Amino acid sequence: MSKIGSVMTPVGRKALLLGSGELGKEVAIELMRYGVEVVACDRYANAPAMQVAHRSHVFNMLDGAELRRIIELERPDHIIPEVEAIATPTLLELEKEGYNVTPTARAAWLTMNREGIRRLAAEELGITTSPYRFASTREEFEKAIEEIGIPCVVKPIMSSSGHGQSTVKSAADIDRAWHTSQEGGRAGAGRVIVEGFVDFDYEITLLTVRSCSGTVYCEPVGHIQIDGDYRYSWQPQPMSTAALESAQEIAKKVTDALGGYGIFGVELFIKGDQVIFSEVSPRPHDTGMVTMISQDLSEFGLHARALLGLPVPSIRFYGPSASRAVVVEGDTDKVEFDNLEQVLAEPGVQIRIFGKPEVKGHRRMGVILATDESVDAARAKAERAYEALRVNVLPR
Repeated sequence: MSKIGSVMTPVGRKALLLGSGELGKEVAIELMRYGVEVVACDRYANAPAMQVAHRSHVFNMLDGAELRRIIELERPDHIIPEVEAIATPTLLELEKEGYNVTPTARAAWLTMNREGIRRLAAEELGITTSPYRFASTREEFEKAIEEIGIPCVVKPIMSSSGHGQSTVKSAADIDRAWHTSQEGGRAGAGRVIVEGFVDFDYEITLLTVRSCSGTVYCEPVGHIQIDGDYRYSWQPQPMSTAALESAQEIAKKVTDALGGYGIFGVELFIKGDQVIFSEVSPRPHDTGMVTMISQDLSEFGLHARALLGLPVPSIRFYGPSASRAVVVEGDTDKVEFDNLEQVLAEPGVQIRIFGKPEVKGHRRMGVILATDESVDAARAKAERAYEALRVNVLPR
């Protein structure tokens, strides 16, 4: 289906975003470039994608009945999950009834929680992963840690941006890790995964695009996470030919199993030439925001093009690039970004301010992008711009 009619008419296309954060906002903008009507949904009002969409709905997307009501009301041509906290059993039902879910409802269901995708990769596809156990109770949790060993990482099976994630470095950390996991999950308290530490040299996100043209890959994205939340990314991450080929093989195996058209963020650990699967997101990835400056088609443009059934024959990479997340701490609905003239003083620097309405605790509120002659130079330039930025957190 490659025909697109006049927007907001019976012959136009309509896309419904389930999740309206900074990634959803960029997807909305890219869809609008193709004349697509965009409806943005999220659990809170005035989310970033809502600020650019044609209209929006605020509701709990884990509520299957309400999710169905909104979708039947809007009758979109494309349902695009952009977060994990969605009533995926309802999406499975709706897909059987003829609705089009990107990339597929099964992909959204399997990747909504870490258990589904880990079992698919390790147990069905035979791909190497870190050792792991799942636990639903405190007793099971302590047994899982005993079997995996210390140190280990604890994550809710359904969370994002590091929420609820912690590292157990000694027995004294066990109680804190359990409580953190129960407070940080997207769907509240519940099941967790306990993962053994992986000895790796670096980790990457391999952005993998499935479209009517076949499968293509972006240059590998290197990144650093702090407490499970992305802080820095760069492109390309230097890799051996053997490691890159292995990474692409694993990414294709996983994304083929999930099916559908769109971009997938495949997270991998690299040790020498060995590649170990970590996670996959069937949507644009936060570490991939660097592609907004590094490529002719960003990960968001690629996602829009693929899901619309349009060809993605190749990707033009401009050169070494980097991103630096702007994380704000506090409790406020008034944040000012100051000294922007210095932030943007050097050539090859851009900033995106997401437009999130408030901060409670800490929240990613923007990203700085930079290009240069080498990855190291691009990272250093992004860091200089970040250091120049002044963020004023004002009282409510």
